[in-house]
Amino acid sequence: MPEISDGLIIVAKRDCPTCVLLEPVYGELAQSGAALAVYSQDDPSFPATIAGVIDDTSLEASYRLDIETVPTLIRMSGGKEVARIVGWERQEWRDFTGIGTLGNGLPGYQPGCGSLNVQPGMAEYLAVRFGDANFVARRIEIAPLEDDIESCFERGWSDGLPVVPPTEVRVLRMLSGTTRAPDEVIGPVPPNLAPCTVEKAAINAVMAGCKPEYLPVVLAAIEAALDPDFCMHGLLCTTHFACPMVIVNGPAARAVAMNSGGNALGQGNRANATIGRALQLVIRNVGGGIPGGIDRATLGNPGKYTFCFAEDESDPVWEPLSVERGVAAGKSAVTLYAAEGVLGSSDDLSRTPESLTRSLALSLRVVGHPKKVGANDALLIVAREHMQIYSDAGWSKARTLAAFDEALRLPGKDLVRGVGGVAAGIPEELANETVSKFRPGGLNIVRAGGIAGRMSAIVGGWGASGERGSVMVTREIGT
Repeated sequence: MPEISDGLIIVAKRDCPTCVLLEPVYGELAQSGAALAVYSQDDPSFPATIAGVIDDTSLEASYRLDIETVPTLIRMSGGKEVARIVGWERQEWRDFTGIGTLGNGLPGYQPGCGSLNVQPGMAEYLAVRFGDANFVARRIEIAPLEDDIESCFERGWSDGLPVVPPTEVRVLRMLSGTTRAPDEVIGPVPPNLAPCTVEKAAINAVMAGCKPEYLPVVLAAIEAALDPDFCMHGLLCTTHFACPMVIVNGPAARAVAMNSGGNALGQGNRANATIGRALQLVIRNVGGGIPGGIDRATLGNPGKYTFCFAEDESDPVWEPLSVERGVAAGKSAVTLYAAEGVLGSSDDLSRTPESLTRSLALSLRVVGHPKKVGANDALLIVAREHMQIYSDAGWSKARTLAAFDEALRLPGKDLVRGVGGVAAGIPEELANETVSKFRPGGLNIVRAGGIAGRMSAIVGGWGASGERGSVMVTREIGT
């Protein structure tokens, strides 16, 4: 392939006005005695001026020759291409073929048409069909009468919702979203510590419903989950509610149209929904983290399907979470947080940052348990109307966090065991102390949410350190 090693090749299709216009030219070339092979992409009887047209309706020749536009005229020498012309420019064709009268009576110039092998999706389809897609993952054969989606359920690949069957074409298309090699190992995925390659991540991203452009975000999320500080193995094994929450910052979030506004924590946005789901499927399908197996959550939470959103970075005063955590401004990053469910906190009356901070602090006190201190982290998601109160007052994020730290210093006497008839609490010896609800750095704040509604959200976290739980991990998003 191709069928001629020395001479001229023409690739054309009937469904191209320029190709049809040039039928007499093909005949002239054949009559000149030149070694000529003509490939037709859509009709082996076209062009009629050529005997022995080569049927390329499979598009293999067009794929091998990397045709982008028809007609294309190629010169071969010693089995290798030495020159080509795309479209019709009469003088170019004359110079190329050495026939000074070629195309007499035809327009001097006519653009070509798009080749069939470069139509959307065809590149991956042809690469798979003609054996140029080299996959490492094991191929699973599905019987012709088997339902693909039901087969995924039966094989345990699903989180309980239908998944997109990961065909070779879909996986290859997904891999086009990154420059990283398919066989690159991202790391061992707990609990089984099975190695996760970029290809395996792409397979699960397909099943989750991702677009190829989401894959770099998914890969960064996987890298963050595999950081020992995040303690993904422990997060699976604990009976706690928590699961990975993915927070995305920077241009990448905007490029894939992630939601940071109204209903940012809810349904309806494909990127939010599928990026978080892809991470969960990798933990399940690569690492073996299956509910009822190593996943020992007593109740879990709906975020175990997907828990992913972008931060609203529209306020210039507050640093984005990624910048606060050391990523350069203007760069894209994901931050993983071991998240419980969402607790709403509404305050329609506060108009000063001092009042609002004390108000939200009352809700923050219940994280984990109202009488527990230092045992759980918390993420405060501040929506637009609450954020405006801090913004109008000129409060930076650092000042706001300091105010929360002060508001969450609590008298030990109210929290000791037995007080209020509640057995839970801190040891009696701390009764005369003032204690902090959260460990240093245990409370973090991000912005998200719609423009209406004086409310924010509190998401409790699992544990207060890598030894007893999980800490936030941030990874820059690559390509």
